Amino acid sequence: MREGRGTFRRAVLVLGVCGIGAALLAGPPVFQTGVDLVNLHVTVTDAKNRFLRELPQDDFEVLEDGVPQKLALFTEENLPVSLAVLIDTSSSMQDKLPDAQAAAVSFVKTLRPQDRAQIIQFNERARTIEDFTADTGKLEAAIRASRAGGATALYNAIYIALKDLSALQNGTELRRLAVVVLSDGEDTASLVSDEQVLELARRTGVGIYGISLRAPHADTTMRANNPGLPTFFFTTLTRDTGGEVHFLKALSQLKGVYDRFAEELRSQYSLGYISTNARRDGRWRGIVVRVLNHAGVQVRHKPGYYAPPS
Repeated sequence: MREGRGTFRRAVLVLGVCGIGAALLAGPPVFQTGVDLVNLHVTVTDAKNRFLRELPQDDFEVLEDGVPQKLALFTEENLPVSLAVLIDTSSSMQDKLPDAQAAAVSFVKTLRPQDRAQIIQFNERARTIEDFTADTGKLEAAIRASRAGGATALYNAIYIALKDLSALQNGTELRRLAVVVLSDGEDTASLVSDEQVLELARRTGVGIYGISLRAPHADTTMRANNPGLPTFFFTTLTRDTGGEVHFLKALSQLKGVYDRFAEELRSQYSLGYISTNARRDGRWRGIVVRVLNHAGVQVRHKPGYYAPPS
């Protein structure tokens, strides 16, 4: 296999007397925590929405605020994944819950031994019913034990999941982190606001994938200044984290969407760079990733990040 296809260059970035050095490793990419590495998980699809794999590093160009950045990390390996799987168990889900449970069970069964997932159910309160584990039997039991009833604390559930996943970023192993959330309505019971969730999502950089069982045309009064409505909230949240949302018209589509999410997490490219902007000003920095030499491709990733504070 040629360099840059799949296995790439695993590197430990070490802050030394002469700056940043790199060394090849035999295991997954591991990084010293003192290095301000900007991590990107990039999804590339062709004109038919098929995932494009095995693109070489030279096909990727990364710009931060319009300035080209030199990649310190590039891999398309199947990195370990840590997932938060969120399931709406409010009263409106009563008739839909069996199908939602079956699809979520099928989804967690795609996890590999190196992956971890937690299950969070939410109605008027959000509750972690199984913490991060690779045991698919425990995950399945937690999913099937959920019961419908009560209001919808959607924002609380996503906020908790982001906090849990961001705590995992304190480790040195490079993992893909994602939230997969299913809901059929808008929030009616959370203590945190939609803006608080959006801000935390942008700061953590965790990819969020949404499944809405409420068709987008249901939000007939949606306005740009009313982000509490489900379509606007889900669209903004997933766009700003490099994820994706699907608005379903039928429960029969559920399994296919979960399968799509599982395939995407196994098809992403992981890129990393040390910003040429050394200022620690806490400001937002925009990111654009381009794929060169391939016409008609779509590239999806988080659109930026907040610089480290001083």
